Amino acid sequence: MKKYLQRREFLSKMWAWGLGLAAVAAAWTTWDVLQPSQTSGFGGSIKVGDSEDVPATSVETVPAAQAYVTKDGDEDIALWWRCPHLGCRVPWCESSGQFECPCHGSYFNRLGEYRSGPSPRGMDRFATEVVEGVVIIDTGNITPGAPPGPESIDEPVGPPCEGGGQG
Repeated sequence: MKKYLQRREFLSKMWAWGLGLAAVAAAWTTWDVLQPSQTSGFGGSIKVGDSEDVPATSVETVPAAQAYVTKDGDEDIALWWRCPHLGCRVPWCESSGQFECPCHGSYFNRLGEYRSGPSPRGMDRFATEVVEGVVIIDTGNITPGAPPGPESIDEPVGPPCEGGGQG
């Protein structure tokens, strides 16, 4: 004689299987969330280009990194384009040869060192490394700018840009 599964026993087994599957799904999701992710774009590492192409007397904008790159001797410097004062984007002014914050009038030299204005320090920097001749900016590794003090470079200052530093 065949033994048929009773309704109560069937529902009990279905509930157990359903709860078991839900527990497995929860554990799987939790495991995925706890794994470190590879970051790319802002907050991660961004390849800029050849180190020999980084300008030594001007800056190059790197939008993906929200940064400017320049050289200090043989060292590649990456500056966050955010003003340390209140977070405005600080554009580079080619005519004056300096960064000019259009929001509150802070000025920084080509290396991001404080020149004047309400900013409490120089522009923040991102860590950089050169791998096989390619500059890589680590936008997850930020070094606060230096406090106001003597500048390490002495470059001429030209006329300010239209609207730069006004406000």
